[in-house]
Amino acid sequence: MGDRPREAKKPFVLWFTGLSGSGKSTIADRVHRSLRERGIKAERLDGDEIRAVFPDTGFDRAGRMAHIARVGYLASVLERNGICTVVSLISPYREARQEVRQRCGRFIEVHLSTPLEVCEARDVKGLYARSRRGEISGFTGLDDPYEAPEAPELRIDTSRLTAAESEKIVINHIAPCL
Repeated sequence: MGDRPREAKKPFVLWFTGLSGSGKSTIADRVHRSLRERGIKAERLDGDEIRAVFPDTGFDRAGRMAHIARVGYLASVLERNGICTVVSLISPYREARQEVRQRCGRFIEVHLSTPLEVCEARDVKGLYARSRRGEISGFTGLDDPYEAPEAPELRIDTSRLTAAESEKIVINHIAPCL
């Protein structure tokens, strides 16, 4: 019975936002694993994985807004049920993130403010290059805007910190909730 996950003192939605290649999935995975290792009930929602379940979700503004709303709703339900939820989603629009914030009881926005040129250099999927060649249109950060959060709870530039250092910053921030 002792190895059964427990609810955090204050469940939350930890929302990682940033450009493609900023480190959202990497750090979110590390934080999620750390929560689970501490015995905390936690779930992980990844934008790419959820798009796979809803393959008709578009990449235009309306499609992205709907995708963010869908993920935000699911995260808020998990949070209401005592589950800390770790989300990694580009979520480029302030308006959409604000709507999710209002839906959640405890919304912790983590902006990975990694510079575009660093994200582009890390691009394992080749998406930036394809966009620059004109093969992809509406790519966030190039020909579609990324509206950086004005006042996130945390702002981390992963070009200056390792994944482990970034994880530690996040864990220290959420420690009072655990």
